[in-house]
Amino acid sequence: MSIHLNTSTSPMVLATAARRTPVDAVPAPLLMLIGMVSTQLGAAFAKHLFGTAGPAAMTVMRLGFAAVVLLAWWRPSLRLDRRTALAVGAFGVAIAGMNLCFYLAMARMPVGVALTVGMAGPLAVAALSSRGAKDGLWIVLAASGIALLGWRGGAAGLTGLLIALGCAMCWAAYVPLSARVGAMVPGGGGLALAMAVGALCSLPAGLAEGAYAFARPEVLAFGFGVAMLSSLVPYTCEMETLRRVSALIFGVLLSLEPAIGAVVALIVLHEILTPAQVLGLAAVVTASIGVIASTRPARQQPSCTEETKHEGIQQQ
Repeated sequence: MSIHLNTSTSPMVLATAARRTPVDAVPAPLLMLIGMVSTQLGAAFAKHLFGTAGPAAMTVMRLGFAAVVLLAWWRPSLRLDRRTALAVGAFGVAIAGMNLCFYLAMARMPVGVALTVGMAGPLAVAALSSRGAKDGLWIVLAASGIALLGWRGGAAGLTGLLIALGCAMCWAAYVPLSARVGAMVPGGGGLALAMAVGALCSLPAGLAEGAYAFARPEVLAFGFGVAMLSSLVPYTCEMETLRRVSALIFGVLLSLEPAIGAVVALIVLHEILTPAQVLGLAAVVTASIGVIASTRPARQQPSCTEETKHEGIQQQ
């Protein structure tokens, strides 16, 4: 959500405006691209560590280190009203579930398949947020492309598939909750608090799976790097993006994630794309560009239109 600076007489608004950074001048699509590339680099590096620290332990390190850095940076107030506290808590649970399920699924199936199944969540949010026939067509194209891109041949195990579907459900909840928290808590304070909640929620599973990993400095150092790539950078970019665009646009922009993942896998893991995957990549890129182009005029006139749009998202 964007901050309405036309109510400049409010001390909270003045304080928020004073904390604006050069990031505010970066276009929302570019912010999303940076976040997605960072996420996929983190996922590739994390999978290499699964033999030493399991998926649950990596989830704790990923969220825990990111929470520490964000809390130190934003220093959010713990004096939240009941409505805001519940929203932050729900957001933290969604973050924990999304990351834990994704890592657990990634350990049982190819990264591209796990990511593609998980993408069903935000795509569902985009479909439910659609208000026009043209947007619906772009979503159908993006969904078709994701299906082509994520298919790696063979059938995923039932356990991995069910876990990936759990990731999809948490990811679907993440989109509106992130938008709500971004509107209720100034800056990145809400994200910092939610990240801490997510780390605490995943801690029991992490300790049960690999408590020994937390006693090894080299594993912790690697986990810190994964946290910066996988959580801090992308979630900050996504929160800033959600302040500026609707849940529909965010959902379709996020559909670029499998394409970015395939490219990162090609570069880092030397995975070769099949013709079907190349076709899928082209489909999701085309759909995302189509949505961005069709909504650009609306983004140039924020004010009343934006306030109405944000109120509609908050009511979802």
